[in-house]
Amino acid sequence: MSKNRHKPRPRRRITEEPPARKRFVDYPRRGRHGVRRWLPSWRQWLGTVLFFLACATGLFAYVYATVDIPDENAAARQEANTYYWSDGSQLATVGEVNRTIVHLSDVPESAQNAVIAAENESFYRDRGVSFKGILRAFASTAGGEETQGGSTITQQYVKNTYLSQEQTATRKVRELVIALKVDRTKSKREVLQGYLNTSWFGRGAYGIEAAAQSYYGIPAKKLNPSQSAMLAALLKGAELYDPSVSAGNHERAVDRWKWILDREVRTGRMSRAERDAYRDFPEPRKPSVAGGLRGQTGYLVDVANKYIKQRAMLTEQDLAHGGYRIHTTFDRNRMQRLKQAVDDVVTKDIDPGKRPETDTDVQVGAASVRPSDGAVLALYGGPDATKHFANNADTSGVPVGSAFKPFVLAAALEGGTDAGSYYDDAGKLQAGAGAGAGPDENHPTLRRALTSGGNATYVRLGKETGAAQVRDTAVRTGLLKSSMAALDGSFPIGSSTPSAVRMAAAYGTFAGGGLQNDPYSVTKVVKDGRSVGGFESRAKARRALSKETAEEVTEALRTPEGHAAARTGDQDRMNSAWYVGYTDSLSTAVTMFRTRPDGGPLLPMAAVGGEDSRRGTVFPARIWAGYTGVADRP
Repeated sequence: MSKNRHKPRPRRRITEEPPARKRFVDYPRRGRHGVRRWLPSWRQWLGTVLFFLACATGLFAYVYATVDIPDENAAARQEANTYYWSDGSQLATVGEVNRTIVHLSDVPESAQNAVIAAENESFYRDRGVSFKGILRAFASTAGGEETQGGSTITQQYVKNTYLSQEQTATRKVRELVIALKVDRTKSKREVLQGYLNTSWFGRGAYGIEAAAQSYYGIPAKKLNPSQSAMLAALLKGAELYDPSVSAGNHERAVDRWKWILDREVRTGRMSRAERDAYRDFPEPRKPSVAGGLRGQTGYLVDVANKYIKQRAMLTEQDLAHGGYRIHTTFDRNRMQRLKQAVDDVVTKDIDPGKRPETDTDVQVGAASVRPSDGAVLALYGGPDATKHFANNADTSGVPVGSAFKPFVLAAALEGGTDAGSYYDDAGKLQAGAGAGAGPDENHPTLRRALTSGGNATYVRLGKETGAAQVRDTAVRTGLLKSSMAALDGSFPIGSSTPSAVRMAAAYGTFAGGGLQNDPYSVTKVVKDGRSVGGFESRAKARRALSKETAEEVTEALRTPEGHAAARTGDQDRMNSAWYVGYTDSLSTAVTMFRTRPDGGPLLPMAAVGGEDSRRGTVFPARIWAGYTGVADRP
């Protein structure tokens, strides 16, 4: 037996590898093979999601803490001044932004409901932001269906009021944060009011008030549910939904209008019976060229602004800030009739092409006043306020001529002179001719000389009565002292230069039995819902002449047609033509003159319109007749 048989074998030394260090992120995953090695585990997915949620939450918390509600954009509050005709319809908007801010109480519930149904059905329930609404809008749009807006009304209000319209992620985040804060600090009614006043409706209209006027010619408070739904459709994009733009727009607008009304029913904001009453699309009126100050509008605004600044002590800068709602005395129908009467005469009888030496640079001014209170009902200021800037109806500088004689007669009557008096051959005033003529045609009574020439008679009468007395009488009846001429020999026969507005108002004193009212053109001015200046209350009529004097002057001016009137005539040698006439309810003055566009002295009126025009004096009478022939009809 070998001696090594039981000798133990030497053991192999085994060296163990140390365990691998565990990785913080087991990716790619150990112990997995193939594609599974590269697929994250559910723990990794969950961790990643939680990590990003934590980061997003932290970032949002930081943004929420650091972003404050900014001051409103100046543009969000900028308004135009809105002027209204005497019947309450809109005359003009003047300003860079066509907007009139209204209180929510002046917007009918039908309009509020239509906007909420169209844009944000959950408005009164959400917190200013609706992620569900954003997802729903995205899904509906992808499916080609009609949609509500993706942003809430609060978000759109924030964008319109506090932010710019730029489409960036930063602006959108700020919009969301500010919307949440606004929802906490403002009531829903405040937000809705702000949204309705800042939204764009097309046709240059910002806000629902301007939109109602632009599309239907009415204030927002008069919108019916059908019209409200049509305006709400525009909020999706007026360039695509204004039905007057194209046939495609019209089709889209009708479909959207129907959808909004149906949605109001589904959301409980309209009954089915009421919905069934609106089957015909409420066609808006055709878009008009922005009124601005073109045509007669600028002259009307000019007169209204002058009166406002005089009465309410507002400055030009105050008015420029905008936001004033100005209700005027101007009668839309009378304005149209007066303009038509002027156009008819100028077009027919004045021909610069045929008579360039006499018919060029002819200007017309006219004004119509209500004698009972002095309201300016109509005026003609010139061919176009944007081209001829001077307001011919309210300018001083045109001698009034023989139309001034009634004030001379009134002053004499107030001093005790009889209208039947006449001047004898010796130049002495004799009484006793009554209503007839003097001894012969060369010695007319004061009454007759008033309308049949008689310049020499009235030069004498003015001198005997006293030029200062005549001036004071004219001023008491309503003419401005600043328009009175020097008290010389020509003063009694009309060297003074009152405006057509003032002449119409002063003759209104005769029509009113001697009671004088200052002309006025504004009945109410409203700013931020409050009346400004107390325009609703005016001074009572003042006794300027005795009733007997006023009636005597009226009788002396009586025409065969039954109204009272005075005019410039053949004896007048002044470069102007006038006709001023009145009835109990209307006093109207018309003047015609010639002046170069760059100003300077008046040009001769001789032969204007042809040799038989009698120095152009026939044309104001024709304008007056053309206007009053229809203006006084019921």
